[in-house]
Amino acid sequence: MSLRFIGIDPNTGQAESPTVWVDERKAELVIQGWKPDAQTEAECAAFELPGHAVGIPEHEAVVRIPARMIPILREACDAAERAAQLR
Repeated sequence: MSLRFIGIDPNTGQAESPTVWVDERKAELVIQGWKPDAQTEAECAAFELPGHAVGIPEHEAVVRIPARMIPILREACDAAERAAQLR
């Protein structure tokens, strides 16, 4: 299996579990988070950046994770970077 578990929201309960993994084969982060509310998703979908289409493509998603998971994201970024260097 190429997924390596990095961490879960330290305040997680039985019903919620924002989680971060690294796909070591692809050197990518895999993130499970909360679905955004309609306003947040609309703001993300309306964001304009030169050279990019406006909107969220069907094959992509916006997720939310709490700031308390920043150390877990840093660890995941380091792990993905190491995996990329081994490729």
